[in-house]
Amino acid sequence: MRALLDRLPDQEIDSHLLAEEGEAVIDLVRHHGIVFWKPVAEVVGTVVLWILAIIGPIQLGWVFIVGGLALLVHAAYLAMRERRDVFVVTNMRVFRATGVFSVRIATMPITRILDITVEKPLLGRMLGYGHFIFESAAQAQGLRHIRYIGDPDARDLTIQRVVQRSGLRGRTMEQRLLEGS
Repeated sequence: MRALLDRLPDQEIDSHLLAEEGEAVIDLVRHHGIVFWKPVAEVVGTVVLWILAIIGPIQLGWVFIVGGLALLVHAAYLAMRERRDVFVVTNMRVFRATGVFSVRIATMPITRILDITVEKPLLGRMLGYGHFIFESAAQAQGLRHIRYIGDPDARDLTIQRVVQRSGLRGRTMEQRLLEGS
């Protein structure tokens, strides 16, 4: 299954980077594998429909074949939608690129991040995923909820490090002590 997913086209994030300004990718985050449960279930449903086309009533065989084909196309769309939904942390901003046929980019500069809430439901704690909720100065933005992030604690620490290195937060106690000596 993983080999099949790796063949799906990726978002072209390099074209969205400010390379001339020195922007570099710190972390590229894809959804946790749990998001592929629905496409997998639909592929199983396709197989069931095609088996029914073979062993079922001959007059209805075409209905099962067409239904299975429609379900298979929908499963492929869902898999591509999840595969092409990426969350990117750079040294200057965080952004999310989504879309299969058209692309939507939602961006938030590091300077605008006020708070990050990490939600880890019970199943997420067992399987290793969580959800991010970003709080920023702008209340309505396209980058508020990021769902099904693998290893959310490590990703949160990465974002916190980027914010800290950008100089937006106060100096650490260690930095103050070093300056005083």
